[in-house]
Amino acid sequence: MSSMESLAQLEVLCEKLYNSRDSAERAHAESTLKCFSENSEYISQCQYILDNASTPYALMLASSSLLKQVSDRSLSLQLRLDIRSYVINYLAGRGPNLQNFVIVSLIQLVCRITKFGWFDDDRFRETVKEATDFLGLASQDHYFIGLKILNNLVTEMNQPNPAMPMTLHRKIASSFKDQFLLQIFQISLTSLNQLKSEAPDDFGYIPLDLALKCLSFDFVGSPVDESSEEFGTVQLPASWRPLLQDPSTVQIFFDYYKVNDTRVSKEALECLVRLASVRRSIFVEDPARSQFLSHLMAGTKEILQTGQGLADHDNYHEFCRLLGRFKVNYQLAELLSVEFYGEWIGLVAEFTTRSLLSWQWASNSVYYLLSLWSRLVTSVPYLKGETPSLLDETVPKITEGFITSRINSVQAILADNSLENPLDSVEVLQDQLEFLPYLCRFQYQNSSLYIINIMEPLLQAYTERSRLPAPGDADELSVIEGQIAWMVHIIAAILKIKQTVGVSQESQELIDAELSARVLKLISMTDTGAHAQRYRELSKQRLDRAILIFVQNFRRSYVGDQAMHSSKLYTRLSELLGLNDHLVLLNVIIGKIATNLKCYAECEDVIDQTLSLFLELASGYMTGKLLLKLESVKFFIASHSQENFPFLAEYKCSRSRTTFYYILGSLVFMEDSPVKFRTFMEPLQQVAFNLEATPDAAFWNDVAKRAFIGWMRDLRGIAMATNSRKTYGLLFDWLYPSRMPLLLRAITLWADEPEVTTPLLKFMCEFVLNKAQRLTFDSASPNGILLFREVSKIIVAYGSQILLLPNGTDIYGSKYKGIWISLTVLSRALCGNYVNFGVFELYGDRALADALDISLKMTLSVPLSDILAFRKLSKAYFGYMEVLFNNHIKFVLNLDTNTFVHIVSSLESGLKGLDTGISTQCASAIDSLAAFYFNNITAGDAPPSSAALNLARLIGEFPNLFPQILRTLFEIILFEDAGNQWSLSRPILSLIMTSEQVLLFF
Repeated sequence: MSSMESLAQLEVLCEKLYNSRDSAERAHAESTLKCFSENSEYISQCQYILDNASTPYALMLASSSLLKQVSDRSLSLQLRLDIRSYVINYLAGRGPNLQNFVIVSLIQLVCRITKFGWFDDDRFRETVKEATDFLGLASQDHYFIGLKILNNLVTEMNQPNPAMPMTLHRKIASSFKDQFLLQIFQISLTSLNQLKSEAPDDFGYIPLDLALKCLSFDFVGSPVDESSEEFGTVQLPASWRPLLQDPSTVQIFFDYYKVNDTRVSKEALECLVRLASVRRSIFVEDPARSQFLSHLMAGTKEILQTGQGLADHDNYHEFCRLLGRFKVNYQLAELLSVEFYGEWIGLVAEFTTRSLLSWQWASNSVYYLLSLWSRLVTSVPYLKGETPSLLDETVPKITEGFITSRINSVQAILADNSLENPLDSVEVLQDQLEFLPYLCRFQYQNSSLYIINIMEPLLQAYTERSRLPAPGDADELSVIEGQIAWMVHIIAAILKIKQTVGVSQESQELIDAELSARVLKLISMTDTGAHAQRYRELSKQRLDRAILIFVQNFRRSYVGDQAMHSSKLYTRLSELLGLNDHLVLLNVIIGKIATNLKCYAECEDVIDQTLSLFLELASGYMTGKLLLKLESVKFFIASHSQENFPFLAEYKCSRSRTTFYYILGSLVFMEDSPVKFRTFMEPLQQVAFNLEATPDAAFWNDVAKRAFIGWMRDLRGIAMATNSRKTYGLLFDWLYPSRMPLLLRAITLWADEPEVTTPLLKFMCEFVLNKAQRLTFDSASPNGILLFREVSKIIVAYGSQILLLPNGTDIYGSKYKGIWISLTVLSRALCGNYVNFGVFELYGDRALADALDISLKMTLSVPLSDILAFRKLSKAYFGYMEVLFNNHIKFVLNLDTNTFVHIVSSLESGLKGLDTGISTQCASAIDSLAAFYFNNITAGDAPPSSAALNLARLIGEFPNLFPQILRTLFEIILFEDAGNQWSLSRPILSLIMTSEQVLLFF
């Protein structure tokens, strides 16, 4: 910048920096001007620019540069005080003439300095008073600058900053809240009252935004999820009580809601939502709480009567949220005590019904209305007194309105392709149906009759279509299937919830049976006649997905380990359909599962959902035993070929094969029969024979490749199902030694094909995992050693080739994924406690040494920045390092100096990460290293080993290694809110004990 001859040249550069469309020109300007934000010597020049520059872009450069310098927290106290005072005076003198973006940047600078210096000097806290002084100046521009300073200050105090430890942030936020937040909120209310008669449309949003920021402050130090619209109770301090008890506080926001500007009205509603969420205990006496509630209800009643502002979607949505908060924070008895409750609840019911019918426009907002009604009806059994709740009259209309609107939506969506179909989204369906069961069960008899009266004609029409040789009008059939799908989803949602208070359990079960019978009857109907050929149709897939959800919910309530054998439901189902017990019903369910797996080969989501249901059934002890009695399940176990289940041949469904064989494996192992296991494995054995007989030239083609990938996924599923020593032994004996050469051949030939190596390595990852102590061999058995030798061969064969491959565009998919899985395989094998690793060195076997060498080369081939960037790679790397330092530390200590220092430095980087699992692993590894040093060098009596001598030499060359790690640990424990402080504190003692000199580093 010294070569620049004038301020005008700088202004030209700033213009290019912020306005140029040429990226090269912008980059040049940024490179030239970055010295202002990186070097504190340029702070005086930033002040010169603010005093003399004529363009807003130069002013913006100076302001943003100062902000970056302040954020680095390296400036002296006096310099920060001088900058704060200068900017405040600058805003007072020139603020009204500046561009808005420059004002915002300067205000942000003041607020950042204020927060970062809050505990350094009391003069930083004068910002609130100085902002208030702006409000007293004659100029309206100064008035709004003052409000903006307060607004930004509240935001800055409430928002964590990466440059500040979380503990310090919370202390500052708490101090600011106790001293100034109530005063600032009062200022916002005063400003709202002043502007109400002057210019509410033009400037009302500024004090409203300030009020909203105050009410949204993190009062208890536990911020809500920013991605969620929901929040808990607003924990206002007791000092705010007089303001809340003043009726004008609530009224001012209702008054501003009536303003024509939608930005103003929306923010007014957001403030009211938070006021409605204020903790109940802030009102010491019930009359004060009732008065506050009455005022809120009166304001919402007026909006419901006039409908003012509700044509705007944002207002509509916030108003629904406001209504939804009434039952979250207040009891039904308190609502009933309000004088005009009857009129209010009637208006809310009408509003809800209209909203349901306007499903295209208000689909997201209805969630809050239904949550209100569900909470109201669940409170009725606990209601005391004679005052009628009027819910008996209103709730059935809402229930019917919801069902009717969903049925009508099918035709509308078919006619308009631009509309999204809720039946295609599990999340949307879950939101829409979450609260409906409570409304239906409130008056279950009437609701069930309404559902049945809609369902019966639809089933009749569907039955008639199934008898036809051809489906007929496709659109008409799609509408019928869509409407039935909605009804099935509704019934499934009802079965998911059981009402236990204030109702007869038997009567509930009888009605459940009536509704369930319609869907169970539908199951056979969907797979017969003309419907049997329509598996590619979206409407048919939607219907079958709905049926699967129904079956899942029905099973959880009435089938299996937790179900009641004496349920009245089976008595009624026996009368209606002849389904008199669990076994008969399970046969119907398994029949549907088999049909889906046979027919939906090209529909991955239906296959996954079907297998999820099958897995639930097989995982239960009782249902698993019952399944083995069914002929259909015996068919699964005996005939699990691609001919019977075509989805196994679909490459896009290959991931589902693992789940499928996990289920079948679990069922086979329940019988505890080696003969049945060998019979079950015959199809997989035949695949292995075919692959082994394939010459190398033909091994490269897609047929062999896909066969091998499928075989690996199948074996991984079976390996996952082995949960005992005996079942694991069956699989091990089947695989070793005859099948292992095939795995080694495949990884050697296809090392550069991730679609092959990933399933193979993931199988090995599962196969070497000693879960439930399943890898426990006899004392005379060499199987543990033999297994590790095979693991070593595979890892060495893969690693030696993957290191030679060039880095492609997708480096994670082509290299890093295979590396992290390989590291996981080795970690599990090394800490599985089924191999005596001393045997390898004793007998000169290179299996362990080769595996450790190649794994180290693979880790060193990945830059540390990439290790930290990819989560799965990071977890595998640090997990492997923990195993090495805990169990094979001599290998680490015999490494060359640069490699050792690199590894230990990477452990320090892992400590600083946000993942507590990784930082715990790093702490454990460091603890093992420091403990080894203490035991063998500091306190060692015997002559030191070669590993100990190497460590002493390394620490001698890098004396700051241990102290630096100790400093990092202290900083994390003292200044950060780590969830694993106990784990992080463990290596501290070991590090201190290594040498008294360590503490001198501090």
